[in-house]
Amino acid sequence: MNEQEFEAKNELERKLLAAMEGVLEAEDFMRELLTEQVFIPIKDDKDAGIGGFQRTTKATPLVVEDEDGHVFLVLFTSPDRARDFLAATPGYGGGLLADFAWIVERMEPGFAIVVNPGSEFGMDIEPENVTRMLEMLAAKSQKN
Repeated sequence: MNEQEFEAKNELERKLLAAMEGVLEAEDFMRELLTEQVFIPIKDDKDAGIGGFQRTTKATPLVVEDEDGHVFLVLFTSPDRARDFLAATPGYGGGLLADFAWIVERMEPGFAIVVNPGSEFGMDIEPENVTRMLEMLAAKSQKN
């Protein structure tokens, strides 16, 4: 799928497309991303007894490592965008919608984020940019 064929299905996807086209500056996109919800794949609990329910209170997000050893938290702009990727990823059939800011606040230093992996309509957020977003959140909370 190329960018011309891509149809944005939500506000986050409209903002991502604007950033990819250079209409929205990277810094502004990061700020906007902090106000949006994303889909985070969660490892299935095989012994839950009822499909789609977790018995454990510990959610295990999907993390991948590239050939250079960089670790990425996998996120999607919507559950629909995750479907094909998760079908090929054993143990990860579901997930949850969460505020992007909430996820970033809970990340360990050094992690990067990949949004919509395997899609041309995706992006990598390097660890230094994750740190920058944490600084934005801290500055915002000091103002409030």
